[in-house]
Formats: sequence, structure tokens, C-alpha cells
Amino acid sequence: MKKITALFLTLTGALVSVSQAMAAIGVSATPTQLGLTEAATPQMERITWFHNALLMWVITIIVIFVTGLMIWVAIRYNRKANKEASKTTHHVMLEICWTVLPIVILLVIAVPSFKMLYYLDRTENPEMTLKVTGYQWYWGYEYPDYDNLSFESYMIPEDEIDEAAGQKRLLSTDNQVVLPIDTNIQILTTSADVIHAFAMPAFGIKKDAVPGRLNETWINIKKPGVYFGQCSQICGIKHAYMPIEIKAVSKEEFAAWIIEAKEKFANNDKSLHPMQLAVLQGVK
Repeated sequence: MKKITALFLTLTGALVSVSQAMAAIGVSATPTQLGLTEAATPQMERITWFHNALLMWVITIIVIFVTGLMIWVAIRYNRKANKEASKTTHHVMLEICWTVLPIVILLVIAVPSFKMLYYLDRTENPEMTLKVTGYQWYWGYEYPDYDNLSFESYMIPEDEIDEAAGQKRLLSTDNQVVLPIDTNIQILTTSADVIHAFAMPAFGIKKDAVPGRLNETWINIKKPGVYFGQCSQICGIKHAYMPIEIKAVSKEEFAAWIIEAKEKFANNDKSLHPMQLAVLQGVK
């Protein structure tokens, strides 16, 4: 039994190490990746800690205990070892243990879980706001603090992907969302049609975009880079084709981008994007 337990712990440790190494490869999912995405915000760091340092240990201990108990019961109480089956129906101490122990386990999980959920909910002093609107099947972004700068973001078609420029199939967009690092950013999500979900794994956020209401979350990006996410609600036939691409830059670079973006999107026409035309024409 001790050898089996030691082997199980060794394999578990190896699996965790491999998953962490694979998760650290990049800011988007990679083939054969295991584990959570590398954290780019304090929010994701807390989620990763909660998963790796608490839940994995609790789950591993429970699996080892239950597996060992089943093996022990199978050996100790099989027909050969017990010619006459026991007729014991109650055991007060055993019933107390299997009632109290799960309660204790749930409390151990619940206390840090509630603290983390409270932390993830919102920031009291946001330094800027990003409003996200979900459409079928693309995203609209607004910067209320910067003269209501706004634009729409569509997935780059597969045949137009430029891998040399770092673009990724089904993830890169024509207009990146640019955000500053080391900034408390309030994110408001809503929808113009059906329920969408604004999800960025590296940021540790997934917030529903619901028609007629505003949902709120927040981030503070610690690492410059390009991060990818996707809509995480099944919102229609092109649900898989409305990615999110966020570029995190220094505050100085962000200030320069704002000036460029105001000029770039100042004369945004309201003509339909090819994707919108395709949907209206019934092209799948």
C-alpha cells in the first residue's frame, strides 16, 4: 500500500510539473498543453494558487483515501476472508466521521474561495474603464475615459493570417484591444443581441455579456504581451469565430496609441463588415 501511494504521489508531482511547464509556453493555448494558462494578472495568480496549492492537494488526498479504502474493503471483506457476512447496520462514530469530515473539507475550500470571489468581483478605484459589447459574431469596444473612443473587432479570416507577424488562426483580430499594464482597469460587459461571455484565460476573467444589463469585473495586467481569449457562451452558428485579442503595453505606449486610435477610428463609417454581410446573406 505504501509503495502504491508513493508511486501515485510521484506521478502526480510529475504531472503538475509538466502542466506548469506547458502552461508557461505562451499566452494562448498550445497543442498538448496541460494545466492553466500562465498568469498575467493578480486575479489569475490567485486562481492558479487556489487550483494548484489547495484543490489539487485536497482532490489528491481524497482520491488516495477512497482508492485505499476500496482496496482494503475488497481484500478484508471478500467472501474468502468472511465466510459469514456481517449484519452490522449502524456505527455511530463512523456516521459522525463521514458527516463531519466532508463539512470540514468544504469549509477549507469555501473560506479562501469566498475571499477570492470577493477580490475578483470589482475594484473600488478603477483608473480607467473598458466597455465591451458582444455582437453576433464580433466584439465592440469603448474607452469612456478617452472621448468615448470606440471600434469593432473581427476575427481575421483564416486565408489572411500572417504567421510571420505573430497572427494566430481563429484568434487574431483586425483591431487589437490595447490596454496599459500596472493599471486597475474596470471592464463592463453587455450585449446587443444574445448572451455572450468575455473570457480571457491569462487574465483569470470570464464575464457574461447580457442584453440590457452591465456586468462588471476588473484586471491589472502585469506583463506586456499579446493575449487571446474567446466568447465562452454558445451564441449562435459563428460562436467559435469571435475571438478576443488584447495587447498589453506600457503606459507611455498606451498614451501614444490613444492618439493614433482617435485619428484611426474618428471617421468610422457604419457600413456593414463583410462578416455581417455574410450573416445577413445566409452564408455559413
